Amino acid sequence: MTAIATTMRRPLAIGVALLEIVAPRRIIGIGERIAFTDPDAGRLRPWTVPMVRLEGLAFVWLLDREDGIPAGLENALAVAGLVLGLFPRTVVEFNLEVAYENSDDLELKRWVVPATRLLGAIYAIVGLFARRVDTPTDEREERPKQV
Repeated sequence: MTAIATTMRRPLAIGVALLEIVAPRRIIGIGERIAFTDPDAGRLRPWTVPMVRLEGLAFVWLLDREDGIPAGLENALAVAGLVLGLFPRTVVEFNLEVAYENSDDLELKRWVVPATRLLGAIYAIVGLFARRVDTPTDEREERPKQV
């Protein structure tokens, strides 16, 4: 990837995260239309919208950091990715149950579970190969700054 493409993706991702904070119901609605065969069938639990806002805040914080992912979070991301990759249907069903009062009535489109597995693989790769923030990656970075 070019530096320009990478530079352009970050503001776009921050923009989506800000939308989660400002207009969570719209983001949920888009997700429902994309993932469910009947997008109007779901009844959200009372905590779902605040949790979407919290997710948006977390993503803005992570994406706005100049230093990348904080040390320690990469391991959690890798573990979450492995769980998503190995047990995608279980994770999807659990999350539907947490977010919707009538999760048993919701029918997913065929691509949702395979996409969850792919997302898990991406999380695992990012978590395993993310650059550590609090440790130097190169001996040249260990030199003291000149005054």
